[in-house]
Amino acid sequence: MSSGVGPRSDALRIIGRLAGAGVVAGVLAALIAFSTVGMVGVGARNGANWFEAIPGDLQTPPVAQRSVILAADGSKLATFYYENRLDVPLKKVAPIMRKAILAIEDSRFYEHGGLDLKGTVRALASNLAAGEVTQGGSGITQQYVKNLLVETADSDAERRSALATTPARKLRELRYAVALEKRLTKDEILERYLNIAYFGGGAYGVEAAARHYFGHSAAKLSLSEAALLAGIVRYPYAYDPTVNPKLAAQRRNTVLARMSELGWLSAGTASAAERTPLDLHVTSTPNGCTESSAPFFCDYVEREILGNPIFGKTVKARTRLLRRGGLVIRTTLDPRMQRAAQRAVDHYVPPKNSSHKAAAEALVEPGTGKVKAMVVDRKLGPAEKRGKTWVNFAADSDHGTSIGMQAGSTFKIFTLAAALDQGMPFGHRLMAPDHYTPTGFRDCDGKPVGSTESLGNSGDGEGGRTFSLVTGTWHSVNTFFLRLEKEVGLCDTVKVAEKLGMRRADGKALQQYPSFTLGFNTVSPLRVAAAYAAFGARGEYCDPIVLTRVTDTAGHELKVPSAHCHQAVDRGVADAVNHVLRGVLTRGTAAGEGIGRDAAGKTGTVDGFSSAWFAGYTPDLASAVWVGDPRGGYRHPLRDVCLGGRCFGEVFGADIPAPIWRQTMLGALRDVPAHDFHRPPSDYYSEGSGEDRVHVPDVLGLSASAAAARLRGAGFDVSFGPRVSSDAYPKGTVARTSPGGGASVEPGTTVTLYVSKGAPKGPTPPDGPKPPGGPVQTPPPGIPTPPTIPPVGRAHGAL
Repeated sequence: MSSGVGPRSDALRIIGRLAGAGVVAGVLAALIAFSTVGMVGVGARNGANWFEAIPGDLQTPPVAQRSVILAADGSKLATFYYENRLDVPLKKVAPIMRKAILAIEDSRFYEHGGLDLKGTVRALASNLAAGEVTQGGSGITQQYVKNLLVETADSDAERRSALATTPARKLRELRYAVALEKRLTKDEILERYLNIAYFGGGAYGVEAAARHYFGHSAAKLSLSEAALLAGIVRYPYAYDPTVNPKLAAQRRNTVLARMSELGWLSAGTASAAERTPLDLHVTSTPNGCTESSAPFFCDYVEREILGNPIFGKTVKARTRLLRRGGLVIRTTLDPRMQRAAQRAVDHYVPPKNSSHKAAAEALVEPGTGKVKAMVVDRKLGPAEKRGKTWVNFAADSDHGTSIGMQAGSTFKIFTLAAALDQGMPFGHRLMAPDHYTPTGFRDCDGKPVGSTESLGNSGDGEGGRTFSLVTGTWHSVNTFFLRLEKEVGLCDTVKVAEKLGMRRADGKALQQYPSFTLGFNTVSPLRVAAAYAAFGARGEYCDPIVLTRVTDTAGHELKVPSAHCHQAVDRGVADAVNHVLRGVLTRGTAAGEGIGRDAAGKTGTVDGFSSAWFAGYTPDLASAVWVGDPRGGYRHPLRDVCLGGRCFGEVFGADIPAPIWRQTMLGALRDVPAHDFHRPPSDYYSEGSGEDRVHVPDVLGLSASAAAARLRGAGFDVSFGPRVSSDAYPKGTVARTSPGGGASVEPGTTVTLYVSKGAPKGPTPPDGPKPPGGPVQTPPPGIPTPPTIPPVGRAHGAL
């Protein structure tokens, strides 16, 4: 017994003496204790077998790596991380860096197993002599194990256990180190160590460290740079060159001296490197969206990942995936379109305007649902600081905490689409009074939802006369659309909106009241843009999406949300809507805001000027713009405000939102080929074009060419009928027209000209009243008048 007690007791006494000397001393003592115990008895042999067996709980999962969000062109939008780390293979680490870290941390790494007895004894002797820890006994493998246990700890208790300065913890590390040496090659262990080690300054792993301190990759590290990084690892906070440059330089020189001592560098080379300045080029890696070039789009992407169960069952799991999973997140954002939108919004509604107004815009690609840009005229940050906000006014509450804004007359598009879907032609007319009391309405449950409140036209349009589907839309007449909504049915209007993805910004169902068509529901610009994009895609609606591809650290592709594109509105109906809304930009409330290609849109001015909107689109891009006051539009309306160098008594949708839209689209579509809308089905012209009627000029007696020129100049088409006899108009001049001069017709009507071939041959008819359009031949009594020409003074298709 005595032969076994002595060595065991000596080992335990060593452990006791070094227990207060720190972590490294504990490792060394535990190692010697096991080396001694290994010499005694069968029990000791069993302990040794247990020690060398691969632990069943040994795992080497990937450590936390930073995730990156990329724009559609591959440019970086933001980085997310729990620890700023970017794993690289060993072959992408400069060879001189590998030598430097081995020289100072574990020069015999490729010679020993999991336990370096020679190195441990050397370090133990040095520490005992100094009475403190001056040399480490832990090799590269043991250090990797320690870092791994800390990284993979799932609780504070596990983390404390991984850092505890106890023999039990060191024993566990040693056992894992021995097991890892059996499982992994030396190069694999060194690679993992270089990727897990902390190099100070928030940089984890050699690649992040190289980029942080020197602005380039680990593959390009010089001798001096490598020695500096290698020296930091022992005490990252003390040797951080940005905090203690002199101490860091001394530590670097210690590494260089050690490399020379080992014969890995010549003395001259080491000496020259010692005289090299640190030459830092510190580059920080922002964590999150605040410094992104597209901060609110970035914020939307972050919320999409954290809030969508497709990326994990719990918020904790999704957060871990984003901040530790090393994801490469490819998105739909087009940087050029983003810049165009941001410039336009900031120009018309500056971020720090004295009126405290705000603006937001979202751009969506028709037919795909891809969100191409998303901007707010603010920086992402605390609202207490002027020009900043955490609220994404362009998105719903689940993607930006906004409760939405009333959409105003942009919602009239759904009533128009419902009417056209029921077959109403462009020329369908309704009387639009100055005020209208919306009674007799029912919601989709059949419940009466009328109101006794009289609604008027104080926003975008005017009343007191009849309008067609076309002109009522162009002039955005509230009372016209209230009557139209009643005619097509409130529920049908709501269903069209729902098919086109509309929902309240708080995620709840749209509220159903007569003023639905006037846009009292609170929605987001993104939802409005996506709905309008469906008309640009001929009725195909797609849910807005921001993700195109997400891969993890192993390159595995993760599932991303689908746009779920489907035909929500018939193509012919969409074509008809497009035809009507084109006129808003030429002869309607937004006249003059065209962009030089086929485009359509709708203004929106919310009751009391609490906010203003414009939503517009082409076959290639849709956008919705909101302008208002984050403090509350009704308390702080768009009245008597000065923005972007202009002052307004009252702000309509055409005043600020439409110019923002126009400037955005001109920039965003600069290099995008133009595509045209499709002509609507002819059935919609059954009651004419729906445009306001005009009078036909009187061209009787003019030459054929002069008459045709005058008519065409007035916007009419011209055709020629057969020549007619006339004693009132000389040969070659116009004797008759159809419709006749002064007739009230629709713009663009075809006027047929009948040119005189001179006086008729035969007896002259007696004097008497002359029919409109000039004299006619009177046949002998008893002979009916032949229908030689069309009736005079009647417009084609007129009511």
